Amino acid sequence: MASKAEKSEGIVETVKTVVYALLIAGIFRTLFFQPFWIPSGSMKETLLIGDFLFVNKMAYGYSRYSCPFALCPFSGRILGGEPERGDVVVFRHPVNGSDFIKRLIGLPGDTVQVRDGILYINGTEVPQEPDGTFEEPYAAQGPASNMPRCENSPVGQGGTCIKSRAIETLPNGVRHAVLNIEDGFADNTPVFTVPEGQYFFMGDNRDNSMDSRYAQAVGGVGFVPFENLIGRADRIMFSSAGGSMLYFWTWRSDRYFKGIE
Repeated sequence: MASKAEKSEGIVETVKTVVYALLIAGIFRTLFFQPFWIPSGSMKETLLIGDFLFVNKMAYGYSRYSCPFALCPFSGRILGGEPERGDVVVFRHPVNGSDFIKRLIGLPGDTVQVRDGILYINGTEVPQEPDGTFEEPYAAQGPASNMPRCENSPVGQGGTCIKSRAIETLPNGVRHAVLNIEDGFADNTPVFTVPEGQYFFMGDNRDNSMDSRYAQAVGGVGFVPFENLIGRADRIMFSSAGGSMLYFWTWRSDRYFKGIE
């Protein structure tokens, strides 16, 4: 039978093990990867509400929000590459501090404009190829019970919500799906000139995204400085269509470990 001293030592070792494990997990999260849960439909169909992913915080080196400076002596772009057009990026909103995820469209010095729903970068049209439709049930999605917006509205509860789908090819060859719901305000914009050290982001669900097309004064993203970038989203690890990840019958196994394009 173990003595009281041995039992006490065993408890101490167990506590130390747990503390060390938590410290390692915290450092790993701080330095390398940050979990992110998709709360809205602004990046459909690339990302769906309920997708769970890890953000690569070293993709662009460490910035103001990707790592506390005290823990990251190599802050800046020393350890990372340059953000590239077409990257799906998590960043901190420049005004309200919320975490957003959008696609990087405009680099420093670029001009960006949308005319009749078509994107123009540096005055050149970014081609779109019609590619059928994106369909989903008209039903509450995620913990916030968001209802999807539909091109074929009105749609009854449980009906099929449809959006036109196209494949957009960015100047560097990145191809990705974009969705259309309506001819709205952000389908015709002024020409934006991206300032040095800042970036222009858009959601793939073009008519359902408060992104850089909207001024920060009205809740939009506006231009985003480098120091607000947290990291690049590369792969979906898990996905659930329900109001909680515990509802196993709503898990979307076809999206596990899916690469983000």
